[in-house]
Amino acid sequence: MDARREKGRMGEDLAAAHLVQAGYEILARNYRAAGCEVDIIAQKADTLVFAEVKARHGYAYGLGREAVGLAKQGHLVRAAQAYLQSNDCFERACRFDVLEVDLASGQVEHIEGAFTL
Repeated sequence: MDARREKGRMGEDLAAAHLVQAGYEILARNYRAAGCEVDIIAQKADTLVFAEVKARHGYAYGLGREAVGLAKQGHLVRAAQAYLQSNDCFERACRFDVLEVDLASGQVEHIEGAFTL
């Protein structure tokens, strides 16, 4: 596994653990559909959360949330729509979150509702 992939996997593992500790149930990881991917799909109470994980070693290259631009948001929305359709859950409340993971410290910042449709 290359270093970039390993960094991403470590970040996703830390983000998933953070969500579980905060009371979320992880429904899927690395969900792929419609040519797109969502890093983590989770739920808490009646809300489905489609989460993008951005892992960094410090913030020399900016905040992770800054890397979730309009094109990435479009990919997340398409994958989320495919998930909702395949699981027949269009009536559920949904949210798009970003989890910024600082690999140097292990800290996770959870940005709820990072963007909306």
